[in-house]
Amino acid sequence: MVAAANLVEVAALVGDTARATMLNALMGGQWLTATELAYCANVSRSTASGHLSKLVTARLLTVTRKRRFSYYRIASPLVATMLESMKVVAAIEVPPRHRPRSANDDALRFARSCYDHLAGQVGVAVTDALVAMGHIVLTDEGGEVTSSGGRFLAAFGADLNPRTRRIFCQPCLDWSERRYHLKGLVGARILDRLLELSWLKCVSGSRALQLTSSGRAGLSEIFQIEINSPMSASLQKDRIAAAQRNDAMGQ
Repeated sequence: MVAAANLVEVAALVGDTARATMLNALMGGQWLTATELAYCANVSRSTASGHLSKLVTARLLTVTRKRRFSYYRIASPLVATMLESMKVVAAIEVPPRHRPRSANDDALRFARSCYDHLAGQVGVAVTDALVAMGHIVLTDEGGEVTSSGGRFLAAFGADLNPRTRRIFCQPCLDWSERRYHLKGLVGARILDRLLELSWLKCVSGSRALQLTSSGRAGLSEIFQIEINSPMSASLQKDRIAAAQRNDAMGQ
């Protein structure tokens, strides 16, 4: 009964529109202030603070205070996995509904951060390449980096040491591609390295990631994959910016 009560509590917290919107905004892995999250959820600062307090108490979020501001973040990879899994279920529409996709939708499906690892078309392509080259073995239950994979990732500059208590290598079902990308320490280090090399760039105000020209060339040379972008990098950036302006006007 206790487990069922806890499930009901978590479901009620996540089921609120404002709280779900704030949780989704934090799935990029960054720290955001209450003001920023209030803006995302289109609620007042005081209302957002009440929602955030409940999420922190339930250990879905963690909070740290710096100077005059409190910064919030997803509490753990376990919470991020739960939210991403809910997105996968929510993406199954019965009956299917037609809904026009925005530029930001296309950008998120192409490449995005999923808490601390890479997702979307690019994330799945990188995972497929590592599996095809024999560097990673994936099953529905878990993943393993092979000896050749350890050498490959080390040469690529993805530092897998020191090991931590967190999940090391595991598949994560991608809600837009409906296939696996990598999560855990391995997935996080790969994304860190892609950002460090400027192969991917963060897009302000979005979880979307922009694939650069050097990134396209690097993925082709190192990972032996050709990424078919739905739009050029410059057009992608312009369309994301336009979508963000439209969203802001709508709020």
